[in-house]
Amino acid sequence: MLSKTDIRAVLPMALDETRLPLEGKQSGKVRDIYSLPGERRLFVTTDRLSAFDRILACVPYKGQVLNQLSAWWFGQTADIISNHVVAVPDPNALIAVEASPFTVEVVVRGYITGVTSTALWYRYSLGERDIYGYHFPEGLAKNAALPEPIITPTTKGGITGHDERLTCAQVVEKGILDATTWDQVQAAALALFKRGQTTAAHAGLILVDTKYEFGRTRDGRVLLIDEVHTPDSSRFWKADSYPELFASGEEPENFDKEFVRLAYAERGYRGDGPTPEMPDDLWVGASERYIRIYEMLTGQTFSPGAYPVEPRLEKNLAQTGVLE
Repeated sequence: MLSKTDIRAVLPMALDETRLPLEGKQSGKVRDIYSLPGERRLFVTTDRLSAFDRILACVPYKGQVLNQLSAWWFGQTADIISNHVVAVPDPNALIAVEASPFTVEVVVRGYITGVTSTALWYRYSLGERDIYGYHFPEGLAKNAALPEPIITPTTKGGITGHDERLTCAQVVEKGILDATTWDQVQAAALALFKRGQTTAAHAGLILVDTKYEFGRTRDGRVLLIDEVHTPDSSRFWKADSYPELFASGEEPENFDKEFVRLAYAERGYRGDGPTPEMPDDLWVGASERYIRIYEMLTGQTFSPGAYPVEPRLEKNLAQTGVLE
């Protein structure tokens, strides 16, 4: 079990980026992606933590948690839909089948909550009752469970650079996906979410909402890609305290990275202007939470990889033939 002292000791070594001797590097908010021969890709999950559409810090072991937790979920859901995993050669790395990502983000929601512009509760609180193509009745309370999970798709970035809301019908109407593919994606997303909620419940958590990404291989197969049911892609609440807090109109106990956003919001920061300096205790706490979520969901003890990450990563990639 890692102590706060253990985590604090590796804070300066948290993985901010990789510099592997491979071609075609691309960097997202959290992952560095390299092209490999044989229509494959290498995904390296760094320790970068993003919120408010900005990279705020690097959190030790976060990348390992996201990579290994996603790999675990890919294994747990392969009976629902095939995924892009080929191998996991290092705690922070995944070799995957090359797939072209669909330009729609598939968000599944089980509760009416959220304060961002695309969130259900935010739209509802503005007086909207027809949201994402669904009709919502009067009198709903924030954080209430929906009768059934729903899909609320968004574009990736869109014209404005921000996610733009879509109805399920518009995904086909706008030519983003053909009807057959979209039907397959929707069925998979709802089945994945149901599986996720069941597993989370066993761990004492509520899977509130999440996003999935899908893509297509060159030979036409639709695959689940990116990450699955992680603290970055999903909202989790503590199950035992939810009923009482909901009944009293209080906010549920979040158990994801939301507490980092709240810490910045308390400083008056919501993504604009200079980023405030935050104490190391926040990042130690974030690391502890990521590790705890991994252990709760998987039922496995987290085994920390050695720091610094890149020498270990290069050694493991060499052993699997990715690096010479």
